[in-house]
Amino acid sequence: MFEKLERSEVILILAVCFFAITGVAGLAFDSGPMPQVTGDPIYVRPADPVDPGQPVDAASWFRSVRQHCNPVEVETYMKWQPAPPSPDGHMHKAACFALAGRIELAREVIETLPPDSRYRAAGVVFEAGHPAADAGDDIAAGPLMELVVEYWPNHYMALYHAGAARFEIGDHAVAADYLERFLVEYEVEDGWTRSARSMLEQAGS
Repeated sequence: MFEKLERSEVILILAVCFFAITGVAGLAFDSGPMPQVTGDPIYVRPADPVDPGQPVDAASWFRSVRQHCNPVEVETYMKWQPAPPSPDGHMHKAACFALAGRIELAREVIETLPPDSRYRAAGVVFEAGHPAADAGDDIAAGPLMELVVEYWPNHYMALYHAGAARFEIGDHAVAADYLERFLVEYEVEDGWTRSARSMLEQAGS
């Protein structure tokens, strides 16, 4: 049979036979079921994924997820990219929940920490929310600041912002309590104290 064929034709026939045989063998060895896709079809890839092969400190983790600390994304995102399992990780996780307005979830996280560490968590929460308050959005920052005061009662700037938020929504009795406590803790005569006294005067009128 091969005597009547050119050498190139013989090589081609042998190659075809080889691939046919190995293809059949491959099917025989790979007879298992195909994997099923079980993931959420609506998947948003994290914007700044943390490399799982590298140690991550809590502050770096928080910087990577901060943009997702909002009411819409925060709970889902925490599952995709959880905080480091350390006390600092819990503190920054609480800050993310607080930024998103999930005050009760933030409180639950803080409560998992030892009592003598909770004021530190309040400090982390304050640093996360302070820029918004300083920008003049006391109402939005109010619940976060009240959470800070809950665990750090003499934090004078949290007292001021909590009082200002209550004053702006018309809750003058609670505002007065926060602002009077602020004036006890903060003894510098400046714009903060003048503002606090002004609000107290209006709250009492």
